[in-house]
This record gives sequence, C-alpha cells and structure tokens, in this order.
Amino acid sequence: MTTIRKNLFEIEFSAVTQKEAVQTILQWADNLQSSPRRVVTPNVNLTVLQSRNPEFRRVLNESDLCLVDGKPILWASRLFKVHLPEVVTGSDLVPAVFAAHQVRANGKPLRVFLLGAADGVAEHAAKKIIAQYPSVQVCGVYSPPFGFERDAAECEKICERICSAQASILVIGLGAPKQEFWAAAHLGKTGVNVAICAGATIDFLAGEKLRAPVWMRRYGLEWLFRTLTEPKRLAKRYVEDGLALPGLLWSEYQRQKKVRPRIS
Repeated sequence: MTTIRKNLFEIEFSAVTQKEAVQTILQWADNLQSSPRRVVTPNVNLTVLQSRNPEFRRVLNESDLCLVDGKPILWASRLFKVHLPEVVTGSDLVPAVFAAHQVRANGKPLRVFLLGAADGVAEHAAKKIIAQYPSVQVCGVYSPPFGFERDAAECEKICERICSAQASILVIGLGAPKQEFWAAAHLGKTGVNVAICAGATIDFLAGEKLRAPVWMRRYGLEWLFRTLTEPKRLAKRYVEDGLALPGLLWSEYQRQKKVRPRIS
C-alpha cells in the first residue's frame, strides 16, 4: 500500500486511518522486503524534539509509516488544512494489529519480539498477549541495560537475539528518541519485516501502566491522566511541551504562508 504523506511541523505524516495502518503492517509482516519497514508515532513531545533536532526529523521522515499520536497534532492538521484522518497511537496500534491477525489467522502464527520495558515486564506482556491473541506467538523478549545504545557489542547481541527468534514484527518500547534512532541504525540486522516504535506500549500490554479512560482519550486528555499517574516522570515533560506548543504553531503558520502564498 502506497500512503500519501502530508507535511506538518516539517514532519511527513502518513495520511492513514488506524485500520489502514493495521492492514499495511500485516501485509508487510507477511512479505519479505529488501529492507525492514519502520513505523513511528510522533506525539507532541516527539514533534517538539524534532523541531530542535534535524537528525531526529530525518529519522522520522525516512520511516515507512509516520502516524499521528496525539489530539493536538490532529487538531493542528485541521487548523492548517493539512487534514490528517485520525489519531493512531502506538498503544492502540499494536493490540489492533494482534486483534486483526487473530481474526484473519489461517494457521500461520504472527511471530513477535518485544524489545524494551523494565526487567520482567515484557515477559508479563508476552503471557497476556498469548492468552488474548492465540494466533500471536511472542518468540522473544529482551530488556536491554541502561546505556546499551552506546555499546556496539550489546547492540550486536540484541540484533543477533532478534534474528535468531525469526520474528516478523519487532515492537520497540525504549522511549523516544532512543527507540527511533536505534531502529534506524540497527533494524537491517534483525531479520524482522516490520518494527513498530511504540513507547510505553509493552508496559500497557503487561498491565504495568494504565491507559486513560476512553472518554479522556477522545477529548485529548490522556496527557492529564498520565501526568496524574506518573507525576515525577511526566509532569515536567508535559509542562515543557505545552509551553513549546504555541511556538510550534506560530512557526508552522509562518512556514505555511511561505509554502502557500496568498493569491491576490
């Protein structure tokens, strides 16, 4: 499936719905490509990060699917008439992929490797995934040590571990921008067909962290729920992102004026 990309905040977002993203990922998982596909889900935090880091922006824009993770980004797309279809969070996308495969499974398991989260969390997530989605086979899990991304030997071992597991899909939960940079640099050595950079998704699947109620997600308040449940880790980040957002909007307004000059 060829997806239309739309530029917002200098990010080339994929203009797809969650259903379309799921179908595309499962197609990729079933087919061998010359190189593995990368899926990223920029939220407000990642959008702020890439505005200050052109190399991170390049990594996002070279992904195969770049999905909108967050209501503020979706609302901005409508404000600037870019019109991205809907929010597709990593935490919703991964279980949606599992559920869709479960429905259409024809005896062939979907082999998945979980990379990230704290010790023991991915194992717990694996048990829950297998119980809920019998057609999904979690063929490996690994929680890398702190600072592993700067250790070439450790990265090589991780790639070998994933390759030996013969996974089709790699779910990476290392936090941003570490997970996106790591995938861009090492994915070709893992033997997987698709990698999804999915943040805290492994924690959510394991039940270690709670998702916001559906009504809060619908109204763009998941950030508030997560701040209340993890204030020490997330409060400062959300405040900084909130303060940076007006500047991002102004910069995008100025950029859009140059891209779309007014016809007199």
